[in-house]
Amino acid sequence: MSTNNSTTVSDGFSAEERAAMKERAAELRAEGKKGAKKADELQAVLDRIAQMAPEDRALAERVHATVTATAPGLSPKTWYGMPAYVNADGKVVVFFQDSGKFNYRYSTLGFQDTANLDDGDLWPVAYALQKWSPAVEKKVVELVKAAVS
Repeated sequence: MSTNNSTTVSDGFSAEERAAMKERAAELRAEGKKGAKKADELQAVLDRIAQMAPEDRALAERVHATVTATAPGLSPKTWYGMPAYVNADGKVVVFFQDSGKFNYRYSTLGFQDTANLDDGDLWPVAYALQKWSPAVEKKVVELVKAAVS
């Protein structure tokens, strides 16, 4: 499934997973201290995107622009150190995981259970992203529209 080169430590978590948990703990502490203003959350997302490898950054920038244009009711924030977009209740609807996050060979566009993507008894909630194209953008727009419908 992935070419994961993570080192697993004795507690069963990889170094990357432990780093993601630490990032999430820091996000929660920051939210508690300042009430997590939307401008600060947006800046945290933009800062995280800026830290990505060039290929991931290009994808993340396109995802960010597409999600914010398609679903202006979603607010950007970081979630486990990843750019994510939350609904009015503060629940993550969609997120972008760069390939470098867990040493995968592709980036991921993922949806949480708050996304309205249900399609019978089985439907995808994550999509591998390697390159951006008009066809990819069209699909992302369709998915985000459905997710917030």
